[in-house]
Amino acid sequence: MLITLFSILTRILHMILGIGTPQNFPPPLPPEEENECFLKAEQGDEEARQKLILHNLRLVSHIVRKYYSTARNQEDLVSIGTIGLVKAIDTFRIQNGARFATYGAKCIQNEILMYFRSQKKLVSEVSINETIDIDRDGNPLTYIDVVCSEEDITEEIDKKMQTEKMLRYVDTVLSARERQIILMRYGIGLGKALTQREIATKLNISRSYVSRIEKCAIQKLRDAMEVQK
Repeated sequence: MLITLFSILTRILHMILGIGTPQNFPPPLPPEEENECFLKAEQGDEEARQKLILHNLRLVSHIVRKYYSTARNQEDLVSIGTIGLVKAIDTFRIQNGARFATYGAKCIQNEILMYFRSQKKLVSEVSINETIDIDRDGNPLTYIDVVCSEEDITEEIDKKMQTEKMLRYVDTVLSARERQIILMRYGIGLGKALTQREIATKLNISRSYVSRIEKCAIQKLRDAMEVQK
């Protein structure tokens, strides 16, 4: 139902914008403008977020045409891929130094992969060896190939989101001293994690005091994460 609704909305959007074909998709944004949009989107700027989605629709179309050229439901795959694109835009951070095209492509492909997995669950009578597509080298792609894929971008995205949430709590939940010790202890922003003894020496306090502060800070972070579940 969600995919069908999203498919309809995607087609309406394309009609309104006059981008019914891949050739009419808006071109990718220049790197500087794209980075600026990502920074604004992180601050809650919905216009910048929509701009990123619009100017990256071409990436969705490219992936569908490249890897699923023989699929009968390409329009549905574009809609599904667009869901992956939106997730990619909402979780991408330019501070990590990666290219969005690479990250976005993985998220789009993973969304389509999850669609095939759900289809496999819904249609139990389908053979796991049934061909569902042809890869770019002309080899048949079966359900078992999809289900047994080692790629798990969803888990990677979830881990990334949890890490970013934890870093926000480090800045908002901990005291100045607790934050200082956690950053030093785990090498956050420093590149190298320090032992409790090394931290004690740098701050001119006892190692046992460092240990108590660290334990207290970790408990605060755990409590904050539990509240948000």
